[in-house]
Amino acid sequence: MHNRGRIAGRVEVDDPDAGVAAAGGRPSSVSDRIVTLPNALSALRLVGVPFFLWLVLTGHDAAAVIVLMVSGFTDWLDGKIARKWNQMSHVGQLLDPAADRLYILATLIGLTARGVVPLWFTVVLVGRDVLLAPTIPLLKRHGYGPLPVHFLGKAATFNLLAGFPLLLLGEGASFVSQVAHAFGWAFAIWGTALYWWAGVLYVEQTRQVVAAARLEPTRAATA
Repeated sequence: MHNRGRIAGRVEVDDPDAGVAAAGGRPSSVSDRIVTLPNALSALRLVGVPFFLWLVLTGHDAAAVIVLMVSGFTDWLDGKIARKWNQMSHVGQLLDPAADRLYILATLIGLTARGVVPLWFTVVLVGRDVLLAPTIPLLKRHGYGPLPVHFLGKAATFNLLAGFPLLLLGEGASFVSQVAHAFGWAFAIWGTALYWWAGVLYVEQTRQVVAAARLEPTRAATA
């Protein structure tokens, strides 16, 4: 178990907050608490997903953009509160990325249905999550939960959730709409590249953790 903790700790250093703790900052602990303010904010974001999708599908673009902006702010806020008040939890580690992915999926469904983004773009983004899906049961089989969210993953989500509202606002024929459309695609393409890059790193981290876990019986037998 000592080796498992060491490897897991090394992987977690890829997360910027874990890196602060490793560098000598105030250590952060992950608890099993469920009722915390950050978890409540994440749950609120999840509740907003179907409402947001309905707004996109029915053409209420201004309201959809506001919901997405509020979601992005609460995403930043729950992380800030969790670190400052030491309310990081295992539930939060599941809720936060789940809310991010669901908002991305809901936006893709709505924008694809309306013809704002092509189907191939949606397939490329969803394909990344399909690639990562087998890592969760694989980690669980070796006694691990989901690995910490990588900084690149957060950067990718930020770019995508910044680009999608601009693509919605870029549906008009005005000069402002054309500028929004151009910047929206710039954020979307850059976010997609980061999204896949973070996915590749996650697969590599999973490989390292699983390889270390498989070595444990051998090391224990020779100790």
